[in-house]
Amino acid sequence: MAERKLSRRQLSQLAVVGLAGWGASAVLRELAPLGIDVASNATAQALLQDPDAPRAGPPDATLNVVVFGDYQCPACRFASPALHQAAREDGRVLLIYKEWPIFGALSERSARVALASDRQGIYSEFHQALMKEPRRLEDAVLREVADASGGNWAQLENDFTSQREAIDRLIARTRTEAFTLGLAGTPAYLIGHRLVNGALNLEEFKSAFRSARAV
Repeated sequence: MAERKLSRRQLSQLAVVGLAGWGASAVLRELAPLGIDVASNATAQALLQDPDAPRAGPPDATLNVVVFGDYQCPACRFASPALHQAAREDGRVLLIYKEWPIFGALSERSARVALASDRQGIYSEFHQALMKEPRRLEDAVLREVADASGGNWAQLENDFTSQREAIDRLIARTRTEAFTLGLAGTPAYLIGHRLVNGALNLEEFKSAFRSARAV
């Protein structure tokens, strides 16, 4: 059978159809809500109201966002400024932080010190500063960051010791929650009823906030 050649007009029409299909696909990806719906997941719903986790945001927030992170996680560090900027610009988002140290001993230590810092009311400042800190998170660096965040290192060490069991329980519970939700690693975000794995940029966070409120 002789091979049929397409005319220039037919090739042009195919190109237009292909571009239209690509464009429609791109629009659908843009409009599709991020993450998966976990409205029926009891663990997810409990996390959105967790009274024991550190938090930051207005008392009249209309959207709760749970943040699973590790201070040595490159993707967490990339996404953290965008998350906090999106929350500030929104003005009605409550951030609930879940320390999930999965990158070794320095992660374990910094996570526990961060939780201890919540006793002084500096957790949010300390958390954001650690996410930007380029140095190894040795104790000297943690102390410097705590002081710069308005904390008292001697008091922090005392709280770390006196609250050790409570802090250990919080981290153990977070590990269980992450496993129950099927999280593959950090970062992960529970944005209202939607669970998102992986780092987002500023516009993606804003879009996720809008989608969560649209229900």
